[in-house]
Amino acid sequence: MTLLVQPRLVNDPFSDAGLLLDFRFGNRAMLFDIGDLSPLSPREILRVSHVFVSHMHMDHFAGFDRLLRLFLYRNKTVHFFGPPGLTEAVQAKLNAYTWNLLDEQSHDFMIAACDWTPAGFRHSRLFRARSGFARQDTASNPAEGNILLDDPDFRIEAAMLDHGVPCLAFAFQEKIRVNVQKPQLEALGLPVGPWLSEAKRAVRRRADPETTLAPTADRHISVGELLGAGVLRTGPGQKIVYATDLAFNEANLARVVALAHGANQLFIEAGFLQEDRELAAAKRHLTAAEAGTIARLAGVEHAVPMHFSPRYLGHEDRLHAEFAAHLGVGSASHVSKSRDGRVFDHLR
Repeated sequence: MTLLVQPRLVNDPFSDAGLLLDFRFGNRAMLFDIGDLSPLSPREILRVSHVFVSHMHMDHFAGFDRLLRLFLYRNKTVHFFGPPGLTEAVQAKLNAYTWNLLDEQSHDFMIAACDWTPAGFRHSRLFRARSGFARQDTASNPAEGNILLDDPDFRIEAAMLDHGVPCLAFAFQEKIRVNVQKPQLEALGLPVGPWLSEAKRAVRRRADPETTLAPTADRHISVGELLGAGVLRTGPGQKIVYATDLAFNEANLARVVALAHGANQLFIEAGFLQEDRELAAAKRHLTAAEAGTIARLAGVEHAVPMHFSPRYLGHEDRLHAEFAAHLGVGSASHVSKSRDGRVFDHLR
């Protein structure tokens, strides 16, 4: 099955956390966290439409300047979502520079930033190059549960976690996966082309089966006919979760396990060895064992440990070994264990 997005860590496991979600079709990408972005090419960054910031510690937000510099002379809007204080952080970054060369004739680059809490959006602000990035307060769309972004093809959900400061974990959830079956396509004498992307979008958006498409100038076919002939097959949507910088406590455990439940891929911090768990707890980070336990409880298909402490340079294999040892095989029954503290008490 063809995936809607291809996730890739921006940096190596000992460097800044960050995840690029690159859309397979279309000139689009999203970022979870913007620490060091130097491994990404300008071409990759310029595809970014949305940025989701877990918190504003430097290693998760320092890439803002590179992103700003690349987009400054483009007619585009980049959307930022993060915890309380994000819009003030964006404004502070912009206020650090002199914008006397910007005016109404400048490129129309805009930053739309939103602070989110489980109670909903707290602030929504627009910063526009043509106005010298003066802050403009805007109306917030009502938040539906933990959903930050509801796109026709996918949604982004968040969980508020404790890292000594509010810190967000994110889940990308494709609404429905749609794939083209080439043998069936060829059996109908239909060509491969951009029209198939339109057909996929129609299925994801649950369009009327009578909706017609034009594979060629003289050929029309309905969405219902494509589905009936098996040209388009559907399946559960892709789910990718990103969780970093969180204390291992019962509240965090319950929230991140619920967010990551059944994910195809979980990217999770695994910074410390279990023998250093007191240091990890003091810094409100996870050990590799704790991260593996979370992945097991959530029943994820594939888990990727990241954001290792540099104290273990040269000993990466030990972190991977502890992570794998506690990962095991997840099942739905494991999720309930995170809610009564038994796993937490056992590991502590």
